Amino acid sequence: MADMTIPKRHKAAVYSQPGTTAIEIVEVDTPEPEEGEVLIRLSHSGVCHSDYSFIMNAWEHMPESTPRGQVGGHEGVGTVVKVGRGVKARKVGDRVGVKWITSTCLTCDMCLVGDEGRCPFKKVSGYRNPGTFQQYVCSDAAYVTPIPDGLDSALAAPLLCGGVTVYNALLKGNLKPGDWVALSGAGGGLGHLAIQYAKSMGFQVIGIDHGSKKEFCLGIGANVFLDFTQYNDAQLFEEVKRVTNGGCHAVLVLNGSTKSYDQGLDMLRYGGTLVCVGVPEKAMPLQRAQPHFLITNQLSIRGTVVGNRRDAVECMKPAARGEVKTKISIEPLSKLSQVFDDMGSGRLQGRAVIDVWKL
Repeated sequence: MADMTIPKRHKAAVYSQPGTTAIEIVEVDTPEPEEGEVLIRLSHSGVCHSDYSFIMNAWEHMPESTPRGQVGGHEGVGTVVKVGRGVKARKVGDRVGVKWITSTCLTCDMCLVGDEGRCPFKKVSGYRNPGTFQQYVCSDAAYVTPIPDGLDSALAAPLLCGGVTVYNALLKGNLKPGDWVALSGAGGGLGHLAIQYAKSMGFQVIGIDHGSKKEFCLGIGANVFLDFTQYNDAQLFEEVKRVTNGGCHAVLVLNGSTKSYDQGLDMLRYGGTLVCVGVPEKAMPLQRAQPHFLITNQLSIRGTVVGNRRDAVECMKPAARGEVKTKISIEPLSKLSQVFDDMGSGRLQGRAVIDVWKL
């Protein structure tokens, strides 16, 4: 069990110059949990591509830039060491996870239908709120996710954003066992999780990525792998339709590539669904999303923003059974800047997880 002694101050990685990958390890005050909150002694935090976009101020659609001194991170796992007034569902000693969304109003139209990611009053971990690249953090007790016994904390961390995101995206694909789903960006941090979740749900998977990812994708369950560098658009569409006998029932675009989005609709069969997951840094049109094409082929386009609290609990279950295994590298807190550099250059394989107690 984690040491329950709570220090007055603790270590945190702060963004020292947003717009670059520069960080600084500093000491910050350990917060007191307010009413309805728990204080968590974190052990690990995953590093998501969204964290990279925040530190680089890369997303032009965000309402505010990331400020200097921000503590990022939104895939934290740790142990509850103190509870605030009114907390009944969590207790000291519980192992829990902190997600992208740390609280919402619970009363707006979006919250009432489980679309918490669209709540206008939501708080986001690591963006204008303290994140998980530190040793202690407070979070709304209603929003922390219980981590199943037997699931390693480092392996659980990336599921709190990457895992729940692809799990929810597969649900929105309206798939049933035996259906075909194509994953654009199959060998990446989201993609390798999506392959495994899709297989655990009984779907057939086409992984699409650079040829260097072929053995990896096939090794974790993809039925077919297509190297996008070996086909022009027309050839890629024909190969997908040949393999699937008519096209995919759903396509998940897991990167923010304009090319991937343009290709996605043409890989679908009649009545198929394109699920938009990867966030482009700048505004871009869907060139193929012409009304006539969508109408005559009865195609659907859906967006997804992470998942809700139930999705987070459900996505842990296949991982606890060993059906989903995150490919991770564990790095010390001081290496966070290097992780961001590797992420930006495309050198990062799988997901990086920070051990916040290794400096």
